[in-house]
Amino acid sequence: MAKPVIEFKGFTLRYASQKKPTLYDIDLTIYQGEKVLILGPSGSGKSTLGNCVNGLLPFSTKAEFTGSVKVAGVETRSQSIHKLSAHVGTVMQDSDCQFAGLTVGEDVAFSLENDRVPRKTMLQKVKHALRIVDMEAFENHVPFALSGGQKQKAALAGVLHNDVDILLFDEPLAALDPMAGLQAIELIDRIHKEQGKTIVIIEHRLEDVLHCPVDRVILMNRGRIVADTTPAQLLCSPLLKENGIREPLYLTALKYAGCDVTPQDEPDSIGTIHLEDKLEQLRAWFAREVPPPARQKGPCVAEVQHATFSYDKKPVLKDVSLRLCQGERVALVGKNGAGKSTIAHLLMGIRRPENGTVLIEEKDYAALSIKEIGERIGYIMQNPNHMILKDMIREEVTLALTLRGASKEDIEKKFEQVMELCGLSTMKNWPVSALSYGQKKRVTIASLLVTQPKVMILDEPTAGQDFHHYREIMEFLNELNQKTELTIVFITHDMHLAIEYTDRAIVMADGEKIADGDVFAVLSDQDVLQRAHMKETSLCALAQRAGLPSEEFVRHFIQYERVVRAGGQ
Repeated sequence: MAKPVIEFKGFTLRYASQKKPTLYDIDLTIYQGEKVLILGPSGSGKSTLGNCVNGLLPFSTKAEFTGSVKVAGVETRSQSIHKLSAHVGTVMQDSDCQFAGLTVGEDVAFSLENDRVPRKTMLQKVKHALRIVDMEAFENHVPFALSGGQKQKAALAGVLHNDVDILLFDEPLAALDPMAGLQAIELIDRIHKEQGKTIVIIEHRLEDVLHCPVDRVILMNRGRIVADTTPAQLLCSPLLKENGIREPLYLTALKYAGCDVTPQDEPDSIGTIHLEDKLEQLRAWFAREVPPPARQKGPCVAEVQHATFSYDKKPVLKDVSLRLCQGERVALVGKNGAGKSTIAHLLMGIRRPENGTVLIEEKDYAALSIKEIGERIGYIMQNPNHMILKDMIREEVTLALTLRGASKEDIEKKFEQVMELCGLSTMKNWPVSALSYGQKKRVTIASLLVTQPKVMILDEPTAGQDFHHYREIMEFLNELNQKTELTIVFITHDMHLAIEYTDRAIVMADGEKIADGDVFAVLSDQDVLQRAHMKETSLCALAQRAGLPSEEFVRHFIQYERVVRAGGQ
């Protein structure tokens, strides 16, 4: 039997800055060579648990704890972070925080230099580590200039050559596009198989992690371990729904069709699940009629015509044209570096096209200032903390109107309107510091809406959020779109968000617009997905296995889901 390498016994932890514990009475043993997923919604304590393994707690943050934590058979409190790093290698969610060298090679060599490893041996170890993660060609590149997936590989190489026993990945998918995320999970799986290391993955994106096999899932919520079980057992239980975790889409579709799914069906992934006895029910469900949503779009509110743009003489947009109409919900998708953010910058006027034209309400915006454009086209950053300037909600929401010299009566009237619209009426006089992340997001949206823009662009509105908060913000935005006919553009990597909450998808790849049309048609097109470095949803894979048309199957699923959520089925 494999020996224990991580052991928690009766462990409770409370941060010095908090009144209540973050972890309660944790009992957990992880064995040598296991691959374990620590799963849970935001605030469940999963990252805190990981930081107790690698030594960041209690050494870097003040905290009180009782009970025992052992790594490699030794109490962590009796070791230093340096000693623990010989056993545990950590790849952080934000790889940029991990880089210390000016080149990838220097960064990978950093810990070897600190250990005074001879140069000849050091160079061999660096090349070996880079070879494992397929990054040999990037040894002399600047780490911060790499893509998200490449940064993650470089960070992983930096801990591999220490020959650690345990590799800890903290939210490895957070900053990656769909295909890069899939490749990251495959790389982790390959290292697990080839190196025989103990792997601990901390994530809330269950379906993506289960792309490759996992031995156990530790489900956490409110600081406690809710379940310690196999993926199959967890997927067939009500625990995911009860704890705010999104179940795999293919399982939801099978449940809608009335199929009974058991652990014996091997439901861990769309590639492993047995469907033989479920196809008849699935096809019958697909044949049922579901009323399509009644949506109409208005006149064109913004248009990009044959735009080109370059950074340092490197083309990032090549003859791009697109139209945005009143009331539309549009997904702007594509891999990192495809040109999505540059399009947003052109629409906002903070960048101007080198060639081509941008029209707002059919008028060339060349003569307009950024301030004037901002009154028509608004932008919401991924992190609301990067946008909020004032301490009080009232001051933050009314700031734009105050700077524009609006009257007190007009300011108060519009403030009341947007606070009601954004569900913030009870918080008019609250400090911003009292708000949750999701509430701060609503404040930034309210601050934008007071200027009554025609278009709102949101950059990754749900990134890093668990399913409960994802659903909360997206339902709010959907309601906002219906009430105001505001055009909403989502810059996103989330394929489910695109098919569930938008009507149209614009796909970018290498600075070119390669698709623009009905979201179900575009995101079911294999050629488009491949060119854009995106992966199909498991709904498409389920349809293919059932011999059903992918586009129509996905459309049927989303329309049926909308009816279910409205209480109609």
